[in-house]
Amino acid sequence: MIDPKRIRTDADQLKSAQQRRGESTQLIDELVEADESRRQAIACFESVRAQQKTLGKEISQASADSRPALLAQAKEVAATVKEAEGGLSVAEERFTQLLKLLPNPVFDDVPTGGEDDAVVVETIGQPRDFAAEGFTPLDHEEIGRRLRAIDLERGAKVSGSRFYFLTGIGAELELALTQFALAQALAWGFRPMLPPALVKPSAMEGTGFLGQAAQDVYYLPADDLYLVGTSEVALAAYHSDEILDAADLPLRYVGYSPCFRREAGSYGQDTKGIFRVHWFDKVEMFVYCAPEVSQAEHLQLLEYEKAFLTALELPFQVLEVAAGDLGLSAARKYDCYAWFPGQNKYREVTSTSNCTEFQARRLGIRARYDSGVAPVATLNGTLCAMTRTIIALLENHQQADGSVRVPTALQPYLGGRTVLEPVV
Repeated sequence: MIDPKRIRTDADQLKSAQQRRGESTQLIDELVEADESRRQAIACFESVRAQQKTLGKEISQASADSRPALLAQAKEVAATVKEAEGGLSVAEERFTQLLKLLPNPVFDDVPTGGEDDAVVVETIGQPRDFAAEGFTPLDHEEIGRRLRAIDLERGAKVSGSRFYFLTGIGAELELALTQFALAQALAWGFRPMLPPALVKPSAMEGTGFLGQAAQDVYYLPADDLYLVGTSEVALAAYHSDEILDAADLPLRYVGYSPCFRREAGSYGQDTKGIFRVHWFDKVEMFVYCAPEVSQAEHLQLLEYEKAFLTALELPFQVLEVAAGDLGLSAARKYDCYAWFPGQNKYREVTSTSNCTEFQARRLGIRARYDSGVAPVATLNGTLCAMTRTIIALLENHQQADGSVRVPTALQPYLGGRTVLEPVV
């Protein structure tokens, strides 16, 4: 949610941001009208409420002869106050609901366009030339089968399509990645968290995941709880309805949790293997900071993601996401796309978003600054989405004999193993 004052002061800028997202500007016009109605309703209520207070004072000082007439008048005014209060409530509710539909305005220099218009900012590392090495690379599904690391058949048998078991070295690999990611985050000054994977509707709505992303969310109606698609939701709501001490900012948390996504809009896409699944585990960074330093914090989160992928010796690209492909809450987003030899292309493995004050306003998170109490900014960044990172490791580090080389940084977390051998 944005500062409501911007509806009156920055309507043209908000329309421009909507156009760059590929959205209609009609919502801004409706908000301007609703804001005007709301302010008129406030003025009306305050006027009749002031009249009621004045009349109350007159009644307390009136003579016995004049009091009955004043009491009758007070009854009429009370009815008018109740009617004005009802009108104000309706006007406030309409304005608030419209305001919740408005996405976070993107920064002016965010690329315009949709999913295909992301801009490659940087390319790090070089994909291997498997042909020069004399063999054709396998995809992760086949590598996982040979290592007995991934069991898709039994995953489907137990839970349905897009589910899986990580077995043997596959399970060890996820645990090693988790330990490595957390060790890195701790060294960077993050506080570790194990957040709940079930949250209340207020947490989902506050983080913006009941908007255009609602179709991908699992809901448990008997409990009125949602399964999170990212631990960002719980980490963002952790300080909801709180006033933080500005001296404690920035607050940096790193959470590890399962993530659940229905993938309702991805029918027929990435059906092989464990690239696009309904459940996976993830290590997620989350930051609360003063709004004026949010862009610097955002770039720092991106540097952490780059450092992690570099340590895993993966070739990757950094992309700035176009405005039309941003979620409701993000004002800017960077994705890291690792090279996937099995698909012969770069695919997304991490992302980091600057949500400015948008989520904090919806969740009631503020800080006490020298200038007064005001909303904080929130940012999130994926450090390690397990399934896709495992795919990238298996495919990029496979060897001609069917084994998989373990990156140096990960070896201490796998008992010193340097190679993962096929199971005969």
